[in-house]
Amino acid sequence: MEKEKQLLLLCRQLIEQMLNWGDSSVWGNDDFEQLSQQIFDKTRVQLSVSTLKRIWGKVRYESFPNAATLNALACFLDYTSWRDFRQHHQVNGVVEHAVEIIGPEAPQTTTSPQPRLRYVWFGSALLLVLGALFFMSSKRNKPVDPASIKFSSKKVSDDLPNSVIFNYDVSAFHSDSVFIQQSWDPNRREQVPGDGKQFTSIYYEPGYFIAKLIVDKHVKKETSVFIKTKGWKGILDHEPVPVYLSAEEIKGKGFMGVDAKLIQQKSGTPVFNNTWVKFANIREFPGINADNFTMDCTLRNTSTPGQSACARADLTILGNGTAIVIPIVNTGCISDIGILTGTDWVSGKDHDLSAFGTDMSQFQNLRCSVKDHFLRIYLNNKQIFEYKQAQTMGRIVGIRFEFEGPGEVKQYKLETPGGSVYEEQF
Repeated sequence: MEKEKQLLLLCRQLIEQMLNWGDSSVWGNDDFEQLSQQIFDKTRVQLSVSTLKRIWGKVRYESFPNAATLNALACFLDYTSWRDFRQHHQVNGVVEHAVEIIGPEAPQTTTSPQPRLRYVWFGSALLLVLGALFFMSSKRNKPVDPASIKFSSKKVSDDLPNSVIFNYDVSAFHSDSVFIQQSWDPNRREQVPGDGKQFTSIYYEPGYFIAKLIVDKHVKKETSVFIKTKGWKGILDHEPVPVYLSAEEIKGKGFMGVDAKLIQQKSGTPVFNNTWVKFANIREFPGINADNFTMDCTLRNTSTPGQSACARADLTILGNGTAIVIPIVNTGCISDIGILTGTDWVSGKDHDLSAFGTDMSQFQNLRCSVKDHFLRIYLNNKQIFEYKQAQTMGRIVGIRFEFEGPGEVKQYKLETPGGSVYEEQF
């Protein structure tokens, strides 16, 4: 079992090297959610955030991961199985690189004074070199005054896309490993000169982002980037640049949405699996208390089975730094969905989310409320989910509807009882 633990440690190290997300000791919940999604995308095996946290030692757990989990980790590293991974990293039963290996002592033999003197000179020279390196390292690793670290952001416009100018100063670190990360997503990370002062980055989508300044794999400072919309903005996902829809294109008779014909015209494909259309209204909502609110909406996905197998629709309520994401989907697809509760990810792989399956061709009334730190979700006036939030969302800074393929939103209403009300009938 000790060798298996060493192999697991090596597997972790290789995954960290492959991801290049920085020191795993500072990984947060978002990082493990992203890792869970990447493992699923590559292996089609869903490892929950809690499982990954146990493997990385974030949660105390004595049991060793099961075979299915180990196989998924190995496949993520392009091995066929955990057995294949083990065979590649064991030589004569010893795990390679997992622990420091000390060679056997050299046999004691008598040496003449001349070779012995040569060893003394070599040892003295080595001590001088090590001493110089230690001196240089001690200067280099001198504690840095946090006040000397500068990191701020400035938008160049109030539209999309939007370039952001980051002003930064980490020269006191004398480091060549400096990165600016746009948001929680480690894939949005770019290396910048350690002695630089400015860096610009393009944001193609609206939202409330926490940009990170990372030096030597550690987050040294954060700054918020708030990319707003002017009312509702329609966006068709497309790599590397999304397609923006005009106000006229997303306005229907009694609904906000788009039809299949428009998506096919914009995307060039008649099949919309994993093709997402978003309708975002990113702004402040004064008077809405993120600890006590209700959000009610009526929506449907208008895809045919041949256009989108699961016909999923998501309601997202953005907070300044976190979010609530609620999916509804054709009944047979509930295994592939998950709920972001504002603090935690609840996966359909290891939770029964069958209540979120419905007939997506018909309008569905979806409602959620947050009160006394409990998130409650209702579908067609029936409560289908309840979860205790570990922390507040801060303040609400946006609403987003997302559809896998074409979809329609008939109405929404966001309110705090006894406070402000925001509602639209489309």
